[in-house]
Amino acid sequence: MSLDVAPTLLRQAEVGEVDAEDFAATVAASLPYAYALVEKLAADLESGDPAREFADNVHGPTEAERGQLLRALASDAIRGSLERRFGVKLAFQNCHRVAVFRPEAAGSQTHRGFISERAQVLNQSPEFRDC
Repeated sequence: MSLDVAPTLLRQAEVGEVDAEDFAATVAASLPYAYALVEKLAADLESGDPAREFADNVHGPTEAERGQLLRALASDAIRGSLERRFGVKLAFQNCHRVAVFRPEAAGSQTHRGFISERAQVLNQSPEFRDC
């Protein structure tokens, strides 16, 4: 299960739309590493050079942290919630490397390079084979 859903959020979903803030809070509580990583990368991007197109993590997370990243970024709903909350476009390689791009950089040469087959091949490591 990806999220620990509170009964009140479940009731919201059963009768209509889910409040975006409530959903984001559920993501933050259920997937704290993934949420905090996206939050940190978005802050790094925002506080840096305005010409900088993206920020990414370069360290390998633990197995549990990788699991959170997989659950967060494999779900369109969770991924979209994170993108809207932090005003970024997410990109994902393997189970450990996440990048946040400025929305206007989506589709740029830098973005296309990060999500390319070449980048995927170059970002391989035996330690991440089974993640």
